[in-house]
Amino acid sequence: MRKRVNAGVGRLEFIEPLMPTLVDKPPEGDGWLHEVKFDGYRSQIVRDAEGTRIFTRRGLDWTSKYRDLAKAAAELEVESAIIDGEIIVLNDAGLSDFKALRKAITSRQHDLYFVAFDLLHLDGHDLRDMPLEDRREILAEMIPEGGRIQFSQALPGDAKAIFHLVDQAGLEGMVSKRKDSKYRSGSSTAWLKTKTFTIDEYELLGVEREAGKPAFALMAERRTGRYVGSAFITLNREMRERLWERVQGHAGPPPKGMKRPATQWVKPGLIGRVKHLRGEDDLRHASLQDFREES
Repeated sequence: MRKRVNAGVGRLEFIEPLMPTLVDKPPEGDGWLHEVKFDGYRSQIVRDAEGTRIFTRRGLDWTSKYRDLAKAAAELEVESAIIDGEIIVLNDAGLSDFKALRKAITSRQHDLYFVAFDLLHLDGHDLRDMPLEDRREILAEMIPEGGRIQFSQALPGDAKAIFHLVDQAGLEGMVSKRKDSKYRSGSSTAWLKTKTFTIDEYELLGVEREAGKPAFALMAERRTGRYVGSAFITLNREMRERLWERVQGHAGPPPKGMKRPATQWVKPGLIGRVKHLRGEDDLRHASLQDFREES
C-alpha cells in the first residue's frame, strides 16, 4: 500500500526526462520489459497544490494547448504527482498518428490521449530511486480505464517475437526497459528503443559523390519539395550505373538555398524508393532501394 501524505507539498518542477538509446535490435532476457513506442509528443504531467500543468519534452508549459488532458489529470485521485508519458492521436486503424497530432492540438482536443508509462513523484514522495517495475505498478493503480489518460501496458513474450509483431502492425517501434532501473534524467542505456523500417517514395534532388566515400542520394518530399535528408545508395553495380546515367541526363540547378559542392543536382522528375526508420520527420538510417522516372 502506498503512503499518502498531506497535500501541502511545495510547487513541483518539471524533471528532465530519461531518454532511451537507439539500438538495432531489442535486448533479450527476463530482466527487460517491452512497450510499444508511440508516435507522438513526449510530455510530462505535473500535478500539485497549485493545479495541473503539462510540459513538453524540453520543459515548455503547454497546458493551454492540452486543456482536456489537463482536466483529466486533475481528476486523478492523487494529491501530487509527476507522470512521464506520450501525447498521441489514434487513426482509424487504432495506431498513433503523428501527422494528425498537430491538427488535433489546435482543433480536435477530444482526440488527444496521454499514454502514461512512468511515475516520478507521488503525494510528496520522489519515486525515481524505486525500481521501474514498482513505479509502474503504482502508476497502473492510479489510472482508471477508459479515460483520456491511459497506462502503457508491457507486451508479453520474448523481445524478438514482440518486435516482429510491432513491425507487422505498422507501429513505429518498441522501447525496452530494465525492470530494476532507477529513473535518471538524460540519455540512458537502461531504456533502449528499437525502430521499425518503412519504404516511401521521394523526389531525387541530386547525388552526392566524393572520392573514397559512399555515394548518397539527396531526397525531398514529393508534395512540398522539402529536403528530408540523404539516403545511402545500396543499388547493385548495374543499377548504380543506370542511376548515374539518368542523373547526368537530367542535370539541373541546385534547389534554392542548398550548397553542396560534391553534388550533381538533377531536374525534377526522378523518384526514389527509400527504406528508412518509421516515425521520423526526416530520413534516418535511410537507403535508396530503387528509382524511376515520374510518369
